[in-house]
Amino acid sequence: MNTPSKSNPPSPSIAGNLQHVLRQYPLFFYFLIAYAVSWILSIPFILSEWGVLHGDFRIIFVLKSFGPFLAAYLMTGITEGRDGLLRLRKRIRQRQAGWQWYLFILLGIPALILIGIIVQPGSLVNFQGLKPLLLVSYPLTYIAVMFGGGPLGEEPGWRGFALPRMQQRHGPLWGTLLLGVMWTCWHLPDFLTSAQGGGPGTGLAAFLQNFPIFLVLVTAIAIIMTWIFNHTRASIFIAILAHASVNTPQVVLVPLFPAVDTTSLNLAALIGFGVAALLIIILTRGRLGYPTNQE
Repeated sequence: MNTPSKSNPPSPSIAGNLQHVLRQYPLFFYFLIAYAVSWILSIPFILSEWGVLHGDFRIIFVLKSFGPFLAAYLMTGITEGRDGLLRLRKRIRQRQAGWQWYLFILLGIPALILIGIIVQPGSLVNFQGLKPLLLVSYPLTYIAVMFGGGPLGEEPGWRGFALPRMQQRHGPLWGTLLLGVMWTCWHLPDFLTSAQGGGPGTGLAAFLQNFPIFLVLVTAIAIIMTWIFNHTRASIFIAILAHASVNTPQVVLVPLFPAVDTTSLNLAALIGFGVAALLIIILTRGRLGYPTNQE
């Protein structure tokens, strides 16, 4: 009588192994996916600005801002499953926050940019003056920027997925500083376009002038964003609003100051946001509002 042979246990599938690796290093793969998607989508627009491709690729360039959102959605599904995705969507819709946070976001953040512009010598030359149309155009532009100018595409990733994990691993201040660097470097393709003072006719000198300012600026903004995030129950919706309040003045208010170029604008924003970020660090002793029970 033949003894039945024992069947070998099924070998793990390639998909199972990949999922295991992704779960082990969620932040690494989050940043990898976010960078890859966004940078690939940036290529057609960059090539068109340099005259290699012909056509209007601005819509694709706008879509590249959704790389962080896509990466967050994929990695949340892999690491936390359906329940994690439900929590992520809930935080995107979570609007409950004290009125003072809405006031700071909607008025305080634009004010920081304007103060930074005004204190720069020569910035008021040829100032266009405030026009009644501004009162109508600003809210409409704010909504457009929120949906298509970066905030909605980025914040579910930077603040929704990365920040909670980086704060838990490195603490609120160091986690935010690291996120600020990663957030800045994600923008590197922009420096090959006119959006960040690059494009045809510019060289390495322009990059070396603009990038360090942008790095410190984005890191300062990240500190302010973390402070808001930690005081609004990790609301991604509030983070989206705050991001929109950073970007919208550049579209609506800055054109009122013809003397302000890309470098001057980044310096102006750095003055306002830099001072605010330093005050937040000092007043919170580097805690940035991070709850002690989450350590």
